[in-house]
Amino acid sequence: MLTISITEQRCYLLDGDDLKFEADVSTALNGAGEQKDSGCTPRGLHTIRACIGANQAENTVFVGRRATGEIYTPELGVQFPERDWILTRILWLSGLELGKNRLANVDTMQRYIYIHGCPEHFPMGKPLSHGCIRMHNKDLLTLFDLVVPGTKVMIHE
Repeated sequence: MLTISITEQRCYLLDGDDLKFEADVSTALNGAGEQKDSGCTPRGLHTIRACIGANQAENTVFVGRRATGEIYTPELGVQFPERDWILTRILWLSGLELGKNRLANVDTMQRYIYIHGCPEHFPMGKPLSHGCIRMHNKDLLTLFDLVVPGTKVMIHE
C-alpha cells in the first residue's frame, strides 16, 4: 500500500512491513478536503485507477492526461507561468469510500486528482499544489515502476 501523509508531506510504499520506497511530496496549498472545486487533497482510501505515461521522456508535459509533445524547460515555464505543470507520469487516483471520496461532490477521480511529476525547482515537503500530490520526476519514475493499477493508496493527515 502507498501511504501519503499530508502532515509529513511524504509518501511511503509498503509491502507488508517492508518499506519499498519513500519520498517527499507536495499536497494542496488549500489543505485536506474532499469537496469538488475545493483545491484540497482528498483523504481516505483510494486506488490507482490508471498509470499514464509509460515510456514517455522525463519532463513530458501532460494536459488532459495526454502528452502534448512538449518537454518542460525553465524557458517554457517562463513562457507559460499560469500553467499547472503535470509532468513525466500520472497516477490517477479513484476514491474507494462512498460519500467520503467517491461519487457525488466528493469524487476523487472526477476531480482529476493525480500523483504526478512537476518542475524540479518546485519545492517538496511543503503544501503548494492545487489538490494533486506532486513529486519530483526522478522519485515519480521510481514509484511508477513499483505500482500498478489497483494499488491501494491511503491519504491521511
